[in-house]
Amino acid sequence: MKSSSVVVIGAGIGGIATAAHLARRGLHVTVVEKNQRPGGRCDQFSQDGHHFDTGPTLLIMPLVYEAEFAALGISMRETLDLCRVDPTYTLVFDDGSQLGLTSDLDAMYRQLEAIEPNSFGGFLRYLEEGGRHYNLAMERLVGRDFRSAGEFFNLGNLPLIHSLKPLRHHYDHMSAYFQNPRLKAAFTFQDVYMGLSPFEAPATFSMMPYAEMAHGVWYPRGGMYTVVEALVDAAQRAGVEFIYEKTVERISTSGSRVTGVVLEDDSIVPADTIIANADLPYVYRDLLPPERQAERLARKRYSCSVISFFWGVDKTYPALGGHTLFLADDYRENFVSIDQQHTLPEHPSLYIHAPARLDASRAPQGEDTLIAIVPVGHMDDSREQDWVDIRDRARQAVFSRLATLGITDLEAHIKFEVNYTPLSWRQRYNLVKGATHGLAHTLTQLGYLRPKNRHARYHNLYFVGASTHPGTGVPTALISAHHVANRVCDDLAGSDVNSRHNAGFA
Repeated sequence: MKSSSVVVIGAGIGGIATAAHLARRGLHVTVVEKNQRPGGRCDQFSQDGHHFDTGPTLLIMPLVYEAEFAALGISMRETLDLCRVDPTYTLVFDDGSQLGLTSDLDAMYRQLEAIEPNSFGGFLRYLEEGGRHYNLAMERLVGRDFRSAGEFFNLGNLPLIHSLKPLRHHYDHMSAYFQNPRLKAAFTFQDVYMGLSPFEAPATFSMMPYAEMAHGVWYPRGGMYTVVEALVDAAQRAGVEFIYEKTVERISTSGSRVTGVVLEDDSIVPADTIIANADLPYVYRDLLPPERQAERLARKRYSCSVISFFWGVDKTYPALGGHTLFLADDYRENFVSIDQQHTLPEHPSLYIHAPARLDASRAPQGEDTLIAIVPVGHMDDSREQDWVDIRDRARQAVFSRLATLGITDLEAHIKFEVNYTPLSWRQRYNLVKGATHGLAHTLTQLGYLRPKNRHARYHNLYFVGASTHPGTGVPTALISAHHVANRVCDDLAGSDVNSRHNAGFA
């Protein structure tokens, strides 16, 4: 394979990992990033001794991290200082009662039986099914690089309709294991990781609670941004060049090929291959010449968004564990408000992260660093959305929820606040509609039906990131990066063979 120049648009997890793979295989790779640092949505900032992850706040599916790090020559265990989080979450219900999700089966037995007699047996059966779903989905769907329809739609995959239950909604399927609605919510809220409602998500996603319970939820000391730093280090050691604070204005094309990127100052970075790690609908809409695919993407289903509050607090709140999730009893109405009305639920479920419980260095001594995340609908031009009002109501919802734990003075002890709304996500990361998880992971937008990793016309333009196969999240971004790097190298090797073949007849 001849030496080839590659430009990666965007230094998100997928972009960095793809760049590292390609550079390790001898290609000259340049990553162009609009922001001042790498990471994309897996971002961070610090203020007055408080340190915040602005994206993912926990590490799940560690087996994927371990395998994909190893493929880049990195030992995950030696590079990341991981501590297991157990209980993974403390769930708090409307009446103040709690459920600590833990790998301690005796503790789970006592808690579950107190909520619903005989439910522990259902819990074990649910985990057993989740294990089957995890192993099958990772092997046959997530871990596959579907390059043709025949690789997905074939007789060998037909049994997956029964074994993975993709046609059954996750929440409805929970009736086979629990009757109590709080327990159904406790083991389906993880669907929000995919920006999806459990009332629409396929029952396949029972794989997520299983992965958390069986493989653990982990926290890397120093925060999730240490994952970004490890990948950047591997990429730079392989020879990748990073250019920050430069915005790509458009992708230049010639016939059926892309030829480079044009930056905001009208300078051109030529490329034999381009990897777009920016949000896929944004790439089609803003960076490429007009085409129907941009219109088709605009009509697809998008994931929810979130409003995030980042607070530096001048006292500690021991009542809060590392991960606290407030689950509303009007669970279904929450998702109707988010997914159909594209707004903030009246009584929202929400998540509080206190990283100093897991790593004392994340806050000054005697103080706290708190992150509150409130799911909301994505931006919708067809209806009025006052994001200042929605943000303020979300903030008050957090304070109201914390009062159920006896925390009534937080507002008076906040030293500073930084907040992100859907407008922020769109502005900082070019996320269409401010949808934090990209395109939704509905049944018709999964697997081979999800947008492809290579452009249909420009065969030297590839895509990696949340809105492409296999989907959103750091583990899937790492898998996607590996797939795309393999595809690029296979295509380049094929081009070399064709060139040599044609030269023989010259």
